[in-house]
Amino acid sequence: MLPQDMLSLLMLFCVFRASASALHGDDDYDLMYVNLDNEIEGPVLGPEETASCDCQREHTEWDKLFIMLENSQMKENMMLQAIDEILKVEVQALQAELRRLTGSVASAVTAAAEKATSLAAAQAEQALARSDEQVQQGRRLHEAEQSKVLEHILQLSRNVSSRLGQLESAWRHGPEEELQETALQQQDKLGHGSGDDFVLNALWKELQQTRAELKASQKWAAQHLLPAGCETAILFPMRSKKIFGSVHPTAAMTLRSFTACIWLKATEVLDKTIVFSYGTKMNPYEIQLYLSRGSAVLAVGSNQHRLTAQNVIFAGKWIHLCGAWSSGNGTATLWVNGELVATTSEIADAHTVPDGGILQLGQEKNGCCVGGGFDEALAFSGKLTGFNMWDRVLSNEEVAVQSGEDACSIRGNIIGWGVTEVLPYGGAQYVS
Repeated sequence: MLPQDMLSLLMLFCVFRASASALHGDDDYDLMYVNLDNEIEGPVLGPEETASCDCQREHTEWDKLFIMLENSQMKENMMLQAIDEILKVEVQALQAELRRLTGSVASAVTAAAEKATSLAAAQAEQALARSDEQVQQGRRLHEAEQSKVLEHILQLSRNVSSRLGQLESAWRHGPEEELQETALQQQDKLGHGSGDDFVLNALWKELQQTRAELKASQKWAAQHLLPAGCETAILFPMRSKKIFGSVHPTAAMTLRSFTACIWLKATEVLDKTIVFSYGTKMNPYEIQLYLSRGSAVLAVGSNQHRLTAQNVIFAGKWIHLCGAWSSGNGTATLWVNGELVATTSEIADAHTVPDGGILQLGQEKNGCCVGGGFDEALAFSGKLTGFNMWDRVLSNEEVAVQSGEDACSIRGNIIGWGVTEVLPYGGAQYVS
């Protein structure tokens, strides 16, 4: 046992003894205390008590009790201080031991983790090696089987190539009943119950399925993909007075004739849906190409000078639309998908389109500031691409070429798609 523990027990024993003496009314009560050198001493007498004990007033039982309590409190404080020091020493020793244990455990755990990781990695490498070997073996078997099947199919294809040609000819020139009869005749020639008969039926079904899938893919492509040769388009997600495209021509817009062409796929067409418009502060309606339900309209100078082609617009389908005008005799022309659909004369004849205006896609210029005062009901919704403009009237052949395979490769000298800057605003964005 530690010296501090012995001191604490001895002090506690003295306190209990003093308390017992006071409670039993011992007349010759002696006040005891323990000094710091672990020695028990007798009653403490003051200087006056030594000189004259007869003159001292005798302590009552209550005085003795209070004196005992005061001494007990002092000894208790001493004991608590001693115990606190003991606990501090023990806690420090325990902390040191815990740090040592933590270090040893961490080292052991780290070593075990490294060992387990290396073992798992080795097992994983072995498993990967076995899997790779199995894959290679399976691939070799599959290639061998595939080679046999291909040889068999090649042999059968040589036998039935002529018969498939006859079936193709019957499918093109004859009704469905004749086609089925021809197929049955070819099956009879091959022989009933033979393996060739089964392969021929499978090839015939596959041929029909391929044709159906081809038609479906062509229909889907016509509705969803961009026109041939066009890599990007501007998407107008909804009708909004804040959504439009700002076009900055590469040449002056002082025009006495022009041709403007554009590819469009409208989501919905109202009474007046603007495809593009050009206007100045003096006249916001210099040039407009817009849709009206199923019609295409070209207006020059004002909305009263316009040319209309009816029943040429279909929502959800790509349409190539061109409009041309010449001020000489006011001739205006409209083409749809490369075909001439409407023409007239005396449309704004002797008029000159002035420079300095603003050209916009999908909205109408109304004489106010750029992007302000637009009408939501006139906004375009859908996709636009291949917008080009020339300062002359194109021929029918030149217009027809633009609706072919190289739809976006031809560019105008006033506006060239892919060259002239076209900035989308308000949610309009380029898509591919």
